[in-house]
Amino acid sequence: MKKVVVYGASWCSVTRHAMDQLNHMGVDYEYVDVDQNPEASEWVRRHNNGKEIKPTIDVDGQILSEPSDAELEEAVA
Repeated sequence: MKKVVVYGASWCSVTRHAMDQLNHMGVDYEYVDVDQNPEASEWVRRHNNGKEIKPTIDVDGQILSEPSDAELEEAVA
């Protein structure tokens, strides 16, 4: 099973959609709220050319920024 970490914000509809998709697929993941975690916010910016893109998802080291449903499904497969 791949390790999946979702970096996002509770108010972000794209973050909520990605987590709903992972739940629907039965994928276990860790959620990190970048609004509550300055270190996570910095990590996200480092991986997105200084931008805090939500969600940014780490799938076993593969970094996805605002992935489409298909991109997310492919990464966790």
